[in-house]
Amino acid sequence: MKPTRRTVLIAGAAAALTPTLPAAAARKAAATPPYASYWYPDSLPSGTPGTGITWRSLKAWRAADDADLAFNAASVPLAARFTPAPVNTTARSGQARIQSLVSFGPTSSNPSQGAATADYYALTHWSYIDELVFWGGSSGEGLILAPNAPIVDAAHRHGVPVLGNIFLPPVAYGGQLQWTRDLVQKDSAGRYPLAAQLVAVARAYGFDGWFVNAETSGGNAALATDMLGFLRELKSRAAAVGQRVTWYDSMTVNGTVSWQGALNAQNQPFFERADDMFVDFRWSASGLASSGQRAEQIGRSRYELWAGVDVEASGWNKSVNWDAMVPRDRAHVVSVGFYRPEWTRNHLPAGRTPGEFHAADDRFWSGRSLDPARPDATDAWRAPAVSVADRSTVTSVPFASVFNTGHGLRWYEGGVVGSDAPWNHLGLQDRLPSRRWVVHTSGTRPAVNFDFADAWCGGSSVLVDGELTAPTVLDVYATRLAVGVDTVVELTHRTDGADAGAVNVELAVATAEPGTPGSTPPYTYFPVNSVNSWQTATVRLTGLTGTIRAIGVRLTPVGGSVGTVRWRLGGLAVRSGAAGTPAAPSGLRVTGASGGDLRLVWNPAPGAVRHYTLHRLLPDGTRRFLGGTCQRAYFVAGLRPEQGETAARFEVRAVGELYTTSAPATVTHSW
Repeated sequence: MKPTRRTVLIAGAAAALTPTLPAAAARKAAATPPYASYWYPDSLPSGTPGTGITWRSLKAWRAADDADLAFNAASVPLAARFTPAPVNTTARSGQARIQSLVSFGPTSSNPSQGAATADYYALTHWSYIDELVFWGGSSGEGLILAPNAPIVDAAHRHGVPVLGNIFLPPVAYGGQLQWTRDLVQKDSAGRYPLAAQLVAVARAYGFDGWFVNAETSGGNAALATDMLGFLRELKSRAAAVGQRVTWYDSMTVNGTVSWQGALNAQNQPFFERADDMFVDFRWSASGLASSGQRAEQIGRSRYELWAGVDVEASGWNKSVNWDAMVPRDRAHVVSVGFYRPEWTRNHLPAGRTPGEFHAADDRFWSGRSLDPARPDATDAWRAPAVSVADRSTVTSVPFASVFNTGHGLRWYEGGVVGSDAPWNHLGLQDRLPSRRWVVHTSGTRPAVNFDFADAWCGGSSVLVDGELTAPTVLDVYATRLAVGVDTVVELTHRTDGADAGAVNVELAVATAEPGTPGSTPPYTYFPVNSVNSWQTATVRLTGLTGTIRAIGVRLTPVGGSVGTVRWRLGGLAVRSGAAGTPAAPSGLRVTGASGGDLRLVWNPAPGAVRHYTLHRLLPDGTRRFLGGTCQRAYFVAGLRPEQGETAARFEVRAVGELYTTSAPATVTHSW
């Protein structure tokens, strides 16, 4: 790989914040912030780590000694996905897939549970992704990275497996061949102890396997043989517990590092011992064609090869030979591996807003038209929505969404600001619409975006903004939800300004697929009152039977054009019967305290829980939102006594799928 691709990895130490204390110190009630975990395979570098960096050996890791495990263990299981009817005539299922290699933060001091800023790569286009790699690692911090829990929880909610990263860096970036030897070391019985450790870490942390990138030069055929043995054992152990292994095209069978840009005799044995292979950026059209053929000749799918597309520097301006991977006029050749698509955030200037980020991210994944059902044929960037069929995980009732993207400028609860502090926590992200944004109208198409100026719950709502010159239908969710006699849909919405009486709002529900790709589903429309304050309408699906396959809304101008309309969708829920209340968590306790920094831990609530919310109970009887998490632990920083307060009171509540909340568990902390 070229040196410029490593900048963020080498710079990780410079971005470090507060050091993580060892487990022994944590047991002595130190309130240190939890961070995503990273390790060296076994031996550590010489010297001392930089500020904010903790050197750890993976070989020495034990779950029982991991003081941050409660903060870092994901809680959302990997959801099953289905492929709805095609949204356009070019997107295909069962062919090319998308892998995404993303650096969400530095190797060290990468927060376990989000942070107090809205400026974050809050990925939302999960429906096109088949594998996410938690990219990172550096010679001065650590080489093996476990994904943090919020990312895994968000990905799993959308059916996307997440892999940790094993990065053995080039010598030019401080790589030491000893670390490769450490990784593939054998015990006296000929087994590979680090293979067992990697699988144990992924099980304890709740993610889905490992991306192996061995780029340290200087090896020989004996080292390659050891690497092949290590991969064989790693894959065997991983497969036994539902994990996977992806190999990066780097080391060859003679132990040298030589990026092939194709599947050939030099790297085929590594591919055979992995589930997939990332083909280095040096590929050519002929090389990918031969790679696909070679994969099939050995009984593998050609779509288990990810052809690397480096978008770190230029994003959708990158010149790509798309026909070498995903041609329009014949079967796809191989799959696509995006390297660093967080460019959609990083290329924006300082002071960027969440809205600006999502506008750029929609452009990357949906294309210049910003409507997957209407691709722009003149767009040189072949967005994933043009080639790859979207998937959805909305398959069971109850289902609810408040269109929370996992970050925001404020936190809202029931349409009221619960905290005016910016935040990010990807684990709080909802299952989001899979095709954004599909609008059916014979008139002017209004803009549709996630908006952060107002929300019903969380940090964002869906805003339809623009001229309505004809009935306009917005597809919201592709679903597979059974309709029962008591099934209802709840729509929480509002119209900004004085235009509430000038637009009719209808819930759209389809129990069959559209007749042709990209056409409007055969919706049945149910009237909903239009209001200029947040209101939840409960709609009974009278006359419908079978399976709900699509949910949308129709906005119709009253008496002709109504000018600019700003209509918000704040929540949507489908349920059968009453909305139940989740059981309460228990045993809320403070396990570490350093001034105003606290570590809080509790016993999980029994039954299904979407996430937990934490509040501080103030002396005047009001509640202040502190944060939310899917885990059973939370770290709060910088608290201060209120006037005349001798002890702070906290509560944690479980939140169910329908956003109903439990009774609280409470604890008091004396100042």
